[in-house]
Amino acid sequence: MTDRPYVLLSCAMSIDGYIDDATAQRLLLSNAEDLDRVDAVRAGCDAILVGAATVRRDDPRLLVRSEGRRADRVARGLPPSPVKVTVTGTGDLDPTARFFTMGTGDKLVYCPSGTVTKARERLGAVATVVDGGEPVTPAAVVADLAARGVRRLMVEGGGAVHVQFLTAGLADELHLVVAPFFVGDARAPRFVGDGRFPWHPDRPARVLEVRRIDDVVLTRYALSDRCPEDRATEDRATEDRPAEGVRG
Repeated sequence: MTDRPYVLLSCAMSIDGYIDDATAQRLLLSNAEDLDRVDAVRAGCDAILVGAATVRRDDPRLLVRSEGRRADRVARGLPPSPVKVTVTGTGDLDPTARFFTMGTGDKLVYCPSGTVTKARERLGAVATVVDGGEPVTPAAVVADLAARGVRRLMVEGGGAVHVQFLTAGLADELHLVVAPFFVGDARAPRFVGDGRFPWHPDRPARVLEVRRIDDVVLTRYALSDRCPEDRATEDRATEDRPAEGVRG
C-alpha cells in the first residue's frame, strides 16, 4: 500500500519494558523536555491514534499544547491539533471523555460492523463513527484515513495497538523513550506482547538516533524505507508539506 499514511509509533516505557504500573494512578514515564518533543511531533502530524483502552484508562486530550505550534498549524491552513482517532471493539466509550470533548478538530471512531449502530447511538453526537469491517484491522484504518487526507499518522498506543501496527508491517518509524527505573510487576501493561514482528535478529530495525533528554533516553528506529535517515530531513519534509485538510 504505497499511498497509506506515514505511520510513526511513539511510546515511553520503563527499563523493564512497562508502559504503566498496576495502580489506578497514571505512571509518569517522561519529563517536561521530552513531553515538549512529543508535542512537536504531534504538531507535525495529521492524525493521532490511540486504542479505546487508552481513552478509558488515561482520558487523554491528545491536543497540541504549544500555543505557537497551534498558531503555526492554523497559519498553514490546518486545524490547531491533529484529528483524533481511536479503535474500539465494543463501542463502549464515554462521550464525555476528554478525547471527545476537548479540541475543535475531528474525532474518528473505528469499530466492527456489528457494533456500528450501537457506537453511533452512543458517540454520534461527538465523533464520526466509521465501519471498520469485521474485525477492524490496522490496514483498513490507514486506508480509510488516507482517503480522508491523512498523510502522517502518529500512533501513541497502548500496547495492543502497537502490536497490531507492528505485526501488520504498517509502521515506518518508532520513537521509544526509556525512563530510568523499573516497574517489576507482571500485572502492569508492557510496550508490546507476543507477536510475529517483521524485525528480528536476521532483519533488525535501523537505529537513526539515540538522544539523552535529561533523565530519559530517546531511540529513533527506522522500520521501513520510507523513514528519513535523519531528523533534519524529517523536519524539513514536515515543514514543506502543503496544507491539506482532513475530510471528516
